[in-house]
Amino acid sequence: MSDDKFIMFRNRLEKVFRHLGKQAKKLAVSCYRIYDHDLPEFPFCIEIYDQNIYIAEYRRRHGMNEEEHEDWMEKSITVIREILKVKNENIFLKLRQRKPGRLGQYQKTEEKKKEFIVEENGLKFIVNLSDYLDTGLFLDHRMTRAKVKAEAKEKKVLNLFSYTGTFSVYAAAGGAKEVVTVDLSKTYLGWAQRNMQLNGFSDLVTYKFIQADVLKYLGTIPRNSFDLIILDPPTFSNSKRMEDVLDIQRDHVDLINNCLRLLHSGGKIYFSTNYRKFILDGKAISSAVIKDITRQTSPFDFQGRINRVCYVIEK
Repeated sequence: MSDDKFIMFRNRLEKVFRHLGKQAKKLAVSCYRIYDHDLPEFPFCIEIYDQNIYIAEYRRRHGMNEEEHEDWMEKSITVIREILKVKNENIFLKLRQRKPGRLGQYQKTEEKKKEFIVEENGLKFIVNLSDYLDTGLFLDHRMTRAKVKAEAKEKKVLNLFSYTGTFSVYAAAGGAKEVVTVDLSKTYLGWAQRNMQLNGFSDLVTYKFIQADVLKYLGTIPRNSFDLIILDPPTFSNSKRMEDVLDIQRDHVDLINNCLRLLHSGGKIYFSTNYRKFILDGKAISSAVIKDITRQTSPFDFQGRINRVCYVIEK
């Protein structure tokens, strides 16, 4: 690749880092995304986690042989290191393939177990930039988490497909009466419990952790059990531990309606999906109040990027 391309990458990265870095400092945000496929020749996602940098290269047909790609990668990382002023030991690189949804993206990649703690809005979270393809903290839901915290006081909250339980931490911090955290993965459910304990929420009567297939689990919950439900499912999942295959475009109506059944009158569902072609079938959903809150819940570092859609659905 020509030097002109690397100059173009350097200029772009320098510009967005200067702009987003100022906003992050103003908002006291230490974990944020600064680059996301801005230039097609450099298909990276670059995120800052305090003093550490997470770089994900998306696999594509780049036409380079192994030696050429290695040289390109070395030059790219040099640019990133120089612009962001970070040491090599604080850079974590991943190669990931585009997949429909999050299935397969939670696989372990190494055995380094490089965990550390970051803060977001005064709350603490364990992140891991080395062992898994995802870090443990989805940065695009920063504002959605804050909305949940603001509404959680004295509420019974259900967090489905919870991953590392960040929404559960925010709900507990907002004064929720009860928080039930549900995920199929024992690993991520344990991570969620550690995040809760890290923030002082260790009462297992008030804060419950359920390892279950969400599709099956919903049928075991009595009507009118919750006030607030967080529903952030994968786009597609066919885990061997699940009885059914989940396709969010096909199944979202049943999934949402089943959640509505669990809500008290006036209760809310925060529903989101990162499926870029998603179309909500509002007419088939048993709610008269469905609001698209994608824009108002998109953080400064995701403005103009269609990363996911988000709705609040009321009973």
